[in-house]
Amino acid sequence: MSRRHATPQLSLDLPPSEPTSAAVVGASNAEAIHALAAWPMEPGALALVGPAGCGKSLIAQGWAERVGAFAMRGAEADLADLPELEGRPVLLDEASEASDETLFHLLNLALLPGGALLLVDRAPPSTWQAALPDLRSRLDALRVLTVEAPDDAVLSGMLIRSFEARGLRPPEDLIAYLVRRIERTPAAVIRIAADLDHFAQGRGVTRSLAVAFFAQEHESGDLLD
Repeated sequence: MSRRHATPQLSLDLPPSEPTSAAVVGASNAEAIHALAAWPMEPGALALVGPAGCGKSLIAQGWAERVGAFAMRGAEADLADLPELEGRPVLLDEASEASDETLFHLLNLALLPGGALLLVDRAPPSTWQAALPDLRSRLDALRVLTVEAPDDAVLSGMLIRSFEARGLRPPEDLIAYLVRRIERTPAAVIRIAADLDHFAQGRGVTRSLAVAFFAQEHESGDLLD
């Protein structure tokens, strides 16, 4: 597998002022959020998994910021970066894309004093390809935290925060309407808040305005859902 040099900081394509799944707790993410809030108590590694758009990467980023972790992506993780990681937490997103050698060395570093490794991916580590027998057994033994697609409570909270970040106070019936209409992803939440804010042109953001917006999108063939 070809490898590119890792960047020192993992960036996500979301404005820093926008809400994340980590800011709103619900049944879909509560176990992962609460577990990461108290982790690590000692050196080690664990995995955070869930479908695309569930907010797992944003939850992981919140953990990385709290503990000062070095963050990188699997396909970009380079062994040349590993010596400087001794004694500090590491976040590896898209972890299944990393090479066997990189994963094995990161797992070893996670056992040293001050170390910790959070592996983030869509699938659990037990399903990742691993040619090294020692790596296979260690991946299979990892504790796994699962994040589901945002439930109604999480999605509603994310919508409210996204509108409030724009100085808007969305009524309850608007939030309930949008929960039934949009994709259950952080990106869709950010997009609909921006679209309705622009569509309102200074008017209040209401359910009737959202109905008009979706009708227009339907006519243009550019549906959000």
